[in-house]
Amino acid sequence: MPLSDIYPQLDIICNISKKEQIPIFLVGGFLRDLLLNRDTADLDFAVETDSLKVARLFAKQIHGAFVLLDGERGCARIAKKINGMLYTFDFADFRADTLRKDLSHRDFTINTLVVDITKFNKFDDILSFIKDYKGGLKDLRARLIRMVSAKAFKEDPLRMLRAFSLKAVLGFNIEKATLSKIKQETELITSVSYERICTELFKILDSNQAGKILKSLARLGLLDKIIPQVKVMYECKQKGTYHHLDVWQHSLETVVQLDKIVSTYEKKRWEDIGGNDMIEYLTESLGGGRSRKALIKLAALLHDIGKPDTRREERGKLSFHGHERVGQYIVRHIARMLKISTRERIALEDMVRWHLRPGYLSDLTYISERAIFRYFRDTKDEAVSILLLSMADQRATAGPLTTERDQQRHEQICIELIKRYFDKKKEEPILRLITGNDLINSFKLKPSPVFSEILSAVEEQQALGKITTKEEALFFVKELLNDKLKK
Repeated sequence: MPLSDIYPQLDIICNISKKEQIPIFLVGGFLRDLLLNRDTADLDFAVETDSLKVARLFAKQIHGAFVLLDGERGCARIAKKINGMLYTFDFADFRADTLRKDLSHRDFTINTLVVDITKFNKFDDILSFIKDYKGGLKDLRARLIRMVSAKAFKEDPLRMLRAFSLKAVLGFNIEKATLSKIKQETELITSVSYERICTELFKILDSNQAGKILKSLARLGLLDKIIPQVKVMYECKQKGTYHHLDVWQHSLETVVQLDKIVSTYEKKRWEDIGGNDMIEYLTESLGGGRSRKALIKLAALLHDIGKPDTRREERGKLSFHGHERVGQYIVRHIARMLKISTRERIALEDMVRWHLRPGYLSDLTYISERAIFRYFRDTKDEAVSILLLSMADQRATAGPLTTERDQQRHEQICIELIKRYFDKKKEEPILRLITGNDLINSFKLKPSPVFSEILSAVEEQQALGKITTKEEALFFVKELLNDKLKK
């Protein structure tokens, strides 16, 4: 099928180029992905001059949204939803007086492939028109990420992180000299905006190599430049008892184990746990187009960040009481620093705050319906996220007191609770038997925080099948209030 049938917008850009007599070149990631047989919805164009004029003409013809990225450097993005997918078309002026010099200012050789879109008509043989001036095709075949020039990271420090996001997405290796240059210039990343950092970080987290790549970023000293708060975990000892790793290494290993859990079940399309419901759950975006799966991995990295502040040693034993609550406040600050959405921030906080709950449940000889109800009540939409995190947390724990039997029981309980979550989602929601107005009218109570406590207690009794009518609910509240008065 001719490429212009798939991307008819290329014909439009070609016509603009010819009519306005402005040379326009399709460059970079689109061509790279085309050669790798990867679907892509992001197209980049290098324009000899007047890129903003070209972008506005193109936006008008396809009725797309025009976004000015950098007016001084002549860089704009056109966004358009096509068949339910968001496509972006970026236009930028040459960063030098010729195309070849412009390509010298790009990030990696595999992103320097270029096509003059006016050289052919129907785009059905686009691959034969690709020009390679920087050895991109050779590196593509070798699966290597290589900087175009020694100035690449000084020109845009974000490229250091992008090297790893490309590694995560493509499965390529980073060339040795490029890796060495990144190690030398890690400090430069601090000048990059968190909006841009967040984009590349979440590409890494969304991959099934997130743990390994985060370990690489940590070894290079790049990870703590991006999230400086993680430094507190570096020297926090916890070896012995249930743990075989100290806090920081355990946190990184938890992400590795989460990668393994996700990739194992993904291969089976999650048929054993939730099926399509789980796929939709993990791929759901809570903001910014970022997946919940990626957010869980960020929670896995940060779930024990409250331990250094709560570490106590008594009679030769270490304790970290309340570290989940301390961690919740730390990740709140990190989330705001990364500029993720409010919904993502709240989900991240909940994952860290409740990450111990599945472990508490698996420690019980018998798990009551009340305990299960309260788990789902407290963890809400992130109940499954926390269960997956807990499975990974447990797998990353192999101290002398950890037994294989306990781990198997813990994992089985988590899996059963995940299944219950999705089964519950399919049931009709339980309608409340009473409201705050009933508390006011029947008991002459004044609105206060205690309303939520009482209604929650009624809801619990209702879910457990112990009350089924409004009369029973009011009687329960009466008994509850009498008990409170006695105390």
